[in-house]
Amino acid sequence: MGIGDRLGEYFAVEESGSDVRTEAIAGLTTFLAMSYIILVNPIILSEAITVEGYSQVEVQQMIAIATIIASLVATLVMALYARRPFALAPGMGLNAFFAFTVVLGLGIPWQTALAAVFVEGLIFIVITAVGARKYVIELFPEPVKFSVGAGIGVFLLFIGLQEMQVVVADESTLVALGDVASSPVAGLGVLGLAGTFVLWARGVKGSIVLGILGTAAAGWLLTFAGVFERGVVTPPTLASAQYDLTPLVGAFLEGLDGVDPLTFTLVVFTFFFVDFFDTAGTLIGVSQFGGFLDEEGDLPEIEKPLMADAIGTTVGAVVGTSTVTTYIESSTGVEEGGRTGLTALVVAALFALAIVAVPLIAAIPAYASYIALVVVGIIMLQGVLDVEWNDPAWAVSGGLTITVMPLTYSIANGLAAGIIAYPVIRAATGDFREIRLGQWLLAAALVGYFYVQTSGMLL
Repeated sequence: MGIGDRLGEYFAVEESGSDVRTEAIAGLTTFLAMSYIILVNPIILSEAITVEGYSQVEVQQMIAIATIIASLVATLVMALYARRPFALAPGMGLNAFFAFTVVLGLGIPWQTALAAVFVEGLIFIVITAVGARKYVIELFPEPVKFSVGAGIGVFLLFIGLQEMQVVVADESTLVALGDVASSPVAGLGVLGLAGTFVLWARGVKGSIVLGILGTAAAGWLLTFAGVFERGVVTPPTLASAQYDLTPLVGAFLEGLDGVDPLTFTLVVFTFFFVDFFDTAGTLIGVSQFGGFLDEEGDLPEIEKPLMADAIGTTVGAVVGTSTVTTYIESSTGVEEGGRTGLTALVVAALFALAIVAVPLIAAIPAYASYIALVVVGIIMLQGVLDVEWNDPAWAVSGGLTITVMPLTYSIANGLAAGIIAYPVIRAATGDFREIRLGQWLLAAALVGYFYVQTSGMLL
């Protein structure tokens, strides 16, 4: 029996309606779609993390390796323990909160911020082990569970079009159509997107990977041909890797000394809240897209993928990076047919290879990688078919879940809006028996959180 057969048997690939080749392509697709985090996370965190005797570029390289290690460990747990096709890495948004709000805004040492992430991870491990996270997620109203996939789809679509410069900021209307005709990035992105859609529509396996690699290759060929200068449609430089993580590993221990208990608690709570709901939303949304949910809209054995998130966050804090979460880009691999933990195992293996191939990953332009988000974002819109739009509680709760996500740039905010709205609208229609006590309590807790967040208490 070959290694492929053994992997197929361990992950029950055939029983899941897949095969080893499909799972491998799905893993490659997911990795290509999310590999930008290896480059972006260090850029964001290095604004806050400074190490005496090291330049910012060297610190960025350290954080890149820390990012890879945290992603590798978390995704391995997802593959081997949860056996789900989801990948994990330090979360976007959470890294910005870490750098710009906690460290630069509040003036908290970066070591203390890492300590807050570490404590959050430990809390997650404990409440996941006792089933508390699973219980809270199962309290989510049905319209929220069945609309979160479409909400994530719009969010992915919006992010992808922004990165491709097809959608740009506008002072009058907030967003507008970019100058596709004269912008080489937007032009190449649209052409690559069109080619990817054609391949996908024709049922070509690996269409998203082919679209990403083909668009990246076109950008490099145009650069080599002298049509564009280096840095216009290709990365300006390809950095080498800094493997000395000594200044970052264990630095969170220093951050536990002399902290203000109230401020530290608020920071831990904020990390906890955003990570909790981002992960829950992603798991439910991608699972709905992949057909993994049961009739009640719940993911069977959801505590296992949640544990991967908890362990990843804890390990990430130890090696020097911000909160780890499940990535919405996992939906790209699911779209390619990934159905088991073998997909996640391939992603983990590629993260391991990335340690020595950071420059190669850096060669793929961001606009090429984000083609995957646009394609999958559109495909995920099919989730709106599962929402009972004739029911006022479903319509309001589901509608807010879908629209608030992209408009506030947060999966967590979209989930919270839907969760808060459901018991209110359900009560307004007189269906009090349909509302569980836990749903009222969850909605009240979210209202309290938003009051703290928007009132400036964290600042």
